[in-house]
Amino acid sequence: MDNRETLRRAIAASAMGNATEWYDYGIYAFVAGTMGRVFFPSDDPVVSLLSAYGVFAASFVVRPFGGMVFGPLGDRIGRQKILALTIIVMSACTFLIGLLPGYGTLGPAAPMLLIVLRLVQGFSTGGEYGGAATFMAEYSPDEKRGFCGSFLEFGTLSGYVFGAGVVAVTHLFLGDLAMESWGWRIPFLLAGPLGGVGLYLRSKLEDTPVFRELSESHDSNAPESSTFSELFQHWRPMLVCMGMVVMLNGVDYTLLTYMPEYLRGPLHLSSSSALLVTIAAYVGMLAAVTFAGRLSDRVGRKPLWFASGGAILLLSIPAFLLMGRGWAFAVVGFVALGLLFSLQLGTVSATFPALFPTRVRYSGFAISYNIATSLFGGTAPLIISYLIDKTGNDLMPAFYMMATCAIGLVAVAFSPETLGLSLRGTGDVGQAGQVGVTKREAA
Repeated sequence: MDNRETLRRAIAASAMGNATEWYDYGIYAFVAGTMGRVFFPSDDPVVSLLSAYGVFAASFVVRPFGGMVFGPLGDRIGRQKILALTIIVMSACTFLIGLLPGYGTLGPAAPMLLIVLRLVQGFSTGGEYGGAATFMAEYSPDEKRGFCGSFLEFGTLSGYVFGAGVVAVTHLFLGDLAMESWGWRIPFLLAGPLGGVGLYLRSKLEDTPVFRELSESHDSNAPESSTFSELFQHWRPMLVCMGMVVMLNGVDYTLLTYMPEYLRGPLHLSSSSALLVTIAAYVGMLAAVTFAGRLSDRVGRKPLWFASGGAILLLSIPAFLLMGRGWAFAVVGFVALGLLFSLQLGTVSATFPALFPTRVRYSGFAISYNIATSLFGGTAPLIISYLIDKTGNDLMPAFYMMATCAIGLVAVAFSPETLGLSLRGTGDVGQAGQVGVTKREAA
């Protein structure tokens, strides 16, 4: 198998796992109201919705612990083995949610089982994203790492769009009553075969060339426990990564997870209109994300992060005011925010893995990413819904994104520019502002 074919397979394997993860987020976002009524019935629909979002947020509480377990394991025994495990657990949990009886059948045991499955899924997801991004980055040529890595986020958006499409088609054919009675299970059950495809793709690949080189070097003779203990010597890149992830996922989970319910709720759009708006935004982001990755290979990662974060900080309020004027304006506002967000989204796999040396790359990225995500990502729908309910201010999503962008832009200012740097190095970003080695030194 030639190098280009191997690279294509590595990209497909990484993206498929991420698509499976975000397929679950997508279907949960689109059936959150139904999940609330099935598992948390209440006379107040807001209470049911907040309960459903609370379960969604709970899965993120355990993600850092998953990163602490799977990250160091991925640095010791290999990225490929851990990614095969995480995709099995993620897809199995989503599948089992589709089999759960509701509150009317099991009583309080039903929401408890739902919470358990979401927690197990969150734990496994803690090792998925950091590993997939690391796997893709270490397979990619240095000069094309932005473009190749952007396909991981293409997988994210594809999984989300596919999830939205499955929910929409199921709802169209079954109607409201059947959808709430049993139809909501169908999208969850489809996660089983999706996970099987991802596992097949991942099982057919060797580990990354960068990891194999490290394993064959003298560095691999160090004690097994050294990986985790070494990690916190790299606290500077961990802080930079966490700050940038606050912006990344504060915007991400607002736009991708919360917006479907926001369009139907506070903006009072019909379900079909809300679906059209969200699909238009996702398709626009799909078209832009690989462009952003390719552009970052030319101009660098930092300019795109600054442009994206700065523009969202300035334009969030105007965009949400525009969305409040009707579905056509909602398309314009949502698509505009999505395109701006794509500038940072398309560079994630090229930016974050390069902050850490090979020996602690998986663990450093996974732990940093998941700590920030648990605080500012998965909690976004719950926090925003609560604030809107308490204040009556429909601009809360804009304020939330602006706050996370302000934090993220500070982190970007302290981040190094990793364009053109090899991932085969062992240097620390914190001291000299440099990671790994340059292409000239690698040669």
